[in-house]
Amino acid sequence: MAQTESSGRQERRAAGREIRKSVPRETLARWQPPADRRDPVQILIDQGESRIAELVPVRYARMLSSEFAFFRGAAAIMASDLSYSQHTHLTVQLAGDAHLANFGGYASPDRSFVFDLNDFDETLPGPFEWDLKRLVASFAVAGRSRGFDEQTRARILAKVVQTYRESVHDFSNMSRLDVWYTRLTDEDIENATPGKAYKSYRKSFAKTVAKAQSKTSDRALRKLTTTAEDGAITFDSNPPFLVPFDELVSQEETAAYRRAAQAAMVGYRRSLLSDRRVLFSGYRPVDLARKVVGVGSVGTRCWVILLMADQDESDVLMLQVKQAEASVLEAHLGRSRTAHHGQRVVEGQRVMQAATDILLGWTQIELGGQHADFYVRQMWDWKESADIDTMDDVAMEIYAQMCGWTLARAHCRSGDRVALAGYLGSSDTLDTLLTDYAEQYADQSLKDFAALQEAASAGRITVAPQGW
Repeated sequence: MAQTESSGRQERRAAGREIRKSVPRETLARWQPPADRRDPVQILIDQGESRIAELVPVRYARMLSSEFAFFRGAAAIMASDLSYSQHTHLTVQLAGDAHLANFGGYASPDRSFVFDLNDFDETLPGPFEWDLKRLVASFAVAGRSRGFDEQTRARILAKVVQTYRESVHDFSNMSRLDVWYTRLTDEDIENATPGKAYKSYRKSFAKTVAKAQSKTSDRALRKLTTTAEDGAITFDSNPPFLVPFDELVSQEETAAYRRAAQAAMVGYRRSLLSDRRVLFSGYRPVDLARKVVGVGSVGTRCWVILLMADQDESDVLMLQVKQAEASVLEAHLGRSRTAHHGQRVVEGQRVMQAATDILLGWTQIELGGQHADFYVRQMWDWKESADIDTMDDVAMEIYAQMCGWTLARAHCRSGDRVALAGYLGSSDTLDTLLTDYAEQYADQSLKDFAALQEAASAGRITVAPQGW
């Protein structure tokens, strides 16, 4: 016997439907560059002002390597564009940069392989559609890069939105606690892709999981460090991508930097839960290096720290300490409620992810009166991303479902999932509307990519040599 929905849920669902009157779903499909649209190249140049100057050309080189790479690095541009649209004000914790490459697998604390969002540098509360639009537009750009025709892309894009919409409805009928317990594991993914059509995908996915499970601190140690004859372990030197601490700091500055690093580790330890402080206290730092990561993040300060367990050199831990600046959303949605951007990233991640790195924390580094916020996480803990460049249309459609479900679950953990379900509706109206939007915005992204190419040719920006 079906259970009757409570009056409270009925009212919330009706409230979601009521929002359609002030913000019709059709408005979500519109993209027309406004007359006062900000210069996309200037947005990127402005971002570079607070970054390490010598690494900004590397960022441009990576963004210019492909249309999809450009889209990945253009979160600030799209945030600016989204600000011109009417908002639903159905507020959730946004990832802020929810493109398809910012989803992936990693190890949960119970050592299961889980699939989830994995990048929260731009996280901030805001209207749900900002994340959904960025996700579906990323599939449009990626689908074009794979050479899929318009009909194939339309099927994949609609699947993203359909899965998101139907999953929100499923979550709207669940208890709040059950939503928080729900997660997507490797077993769930394999069981959800039965039949001959998905045989090759399951085989490929199994290889991805196996590869991910080999990505540990031990492997990072072998890949990034060198052991001297006396047994001392130090990071390799591969400027500008990996630069040991001693090569970045003069002898005169070494003492001040080491004090700042020690203070930062004390601050990080305080940000951990009490049991994780006990865990972390059993390690000692061995070496430190600056490392270039990602596409859009290039130029921000990112460090890797090698630690070893006390009196056991075979027990290693590799941490990544990554700078957190203001979210690209803050200029349009208001400042973060947390003044510390590392804390903003960590708290947003804990809200959105079903299972979070047990050593996730934040800290601040102070040098010469200047403060920089950072968040800290394990560098490699089974972390693996999908290989977008080799996906066929079947694999991308499956991946579209995984991402759509995951984003819905992340949003339903913080937002009013019942009102959101009411707004989305049960028909495929929104699926079609956002498919149209995604193709329109992919056209815009292509024009912006061309503008960056032109800026490079004109000498407006400096680009690192090809391959950087």
